[in-house]
Amino acid sequence: MCFQSAVELTSSDDGLVEGFLWAKAQALAYVFTGDPVGDWYEASLPARAAFCMRDVAHQSTGAHILGLAGHTRNMLGKFAEHISPQRDWCTYWEINRHNQPAPVDYRNDQDFWYNLPANFDLLDCCYRQYLWSGDQTYLEHPVFRNFYDKTVNEYVQTWDKDGDGIPEHYPHYGSRGIATYNEQVAHPLVGGDLIATQCAAYEAYAKLLEWAGPDQASAEWRQRAHQLRRTYGDAWWSAQAQCFASYRLQDGSFAFGVTGVTNYFPLYFGLIDNEAKARAALEREIEQRAQRNVEERSYLPELFYAYGRDELAYGELIEQMSPTYARRDYPEVSYAVLGTLAVGMMGIAPDASTQTVTTRSHLTPAAAWVEMAHVPVFANQLRVKHYGTNVTEFTNEVGAPLFWRATFPGHFATLLIDNVAQLAQQGANLHGQPESWVILPIAEGASHTVTTP
Repeated sequence: MCFQSAVELTSSDDGLVEGFLWAKAQALAYVFTGDPVGDWYEASLPARAAFCMRDVAHQSTGAHILGLAGHTRNMLGKFAEHISPQRDWCTYWEINRHNQPAPVDYRNDQDFWYNLPANFDLLDCCYRQYLWSGDQTYLEHPVFRNFYDKTVNEYVQTWDKDGDGIPEHYPHYGSRGIATYNEQVAHPLVGGDLIATQCAAYEAYAKLLEWAGPDQASAEWRQRAHQLRRTYGDAWWSAQAQCFASYRLQDGSFAFGVTGVTNYFPLYFGLIDNEAKARAALEREIEQRAQRNVEERSYLPELFYAYGRDELAYGELIEQMSPTYARRDYPEVSYAVLGTLAVGMMGIAPDASTQTVTTRSHLTPAAAWVEMAHVPVFANQLRVKHYGTNVTEFTNEVGAPLFWRATFPGHFATLLIDNVAQLAQQGANLHGQPESWVILPIAEGASHTVTTP
């Protein structure tokens, strides 16, 4: 039985609609049930009938848009339950439909493939899944709680041999404990993507501790995340080259000039808090984007939207949806497209801890209007429609009352709520872009429109 998804996208931009319909159909073709592993979707090379940690972490938002929150929870739980001291607090890198570690990556507990950013990436994914779903499993279930605790404690302690707080790789490890997701470089000590995911995991862990109940330890993990930011922002930056290092080598020196996951992950996870350095890093990734493989490029449209490069993001998104795009059938592409449409273009950002949904249009002149309907958020379904970047309609189609944070680019003293002016709040987003917003309670079935003056 094929899984049915209610989510819809309509727009004045026919190409965007066509791309969405392809992505939805393609992603749903990779959804399975009834196997020993339980409900799952393809998140690896299709011929393997398996799901990989990195791919699941990235595909999870697109999967949620399709209504696959239960599938994702099952898959994340499978990874979480297999964290083990026999594997030095790694879990299985890739699990197949038979509920076994994929044989291509695993022979035994001493001989298996593992990229060290994976535990951190997965922890951050669980945090983001809670934001979207409000599923208390991510806060309370002992399997997940154990995975979080072991990841930030024993996992780091085991792989951090030099005591600097960051796991590292040594050549005799082979493929068991690679220090980056970039598998083409031989034995770097640490990759920039490792620090980015570790910092994100610490910040996510602090939040998860708070939401599970009062816990003073959350401040400690925020401080550790802050220290990682300082280490990367200072030690990994070259003032002469005006760029960040890609790797730290075995002799402790830094390697520059290689772009890709080691350089865009610090941007993707918001590791870089210096705006000038972030802009410089982003420009290098923009210049080199056509050289990225299909997995790496699938991150770029959402990244470009996050940093306000909306037209560039739209062009990259359209290219990845095109029938001529090489390896478009790789599962990550269709799932990433769906996630980017919701998070990037439509700017939908839920927070289950406050029952608040933020929207912020990133439309370009290519689309006069775009609407996403039946979007699953918490236990609700929502409809969001943007007209350009200055009019947004929001409907709580089904579900309990929630709060809508209607956000717009630029600073405005007032915003019009159903044509009635109201004082707006002003500030900047995480990347320094000016914004204005109002927060409205939205009852079930209610619909409101907010407009800039």
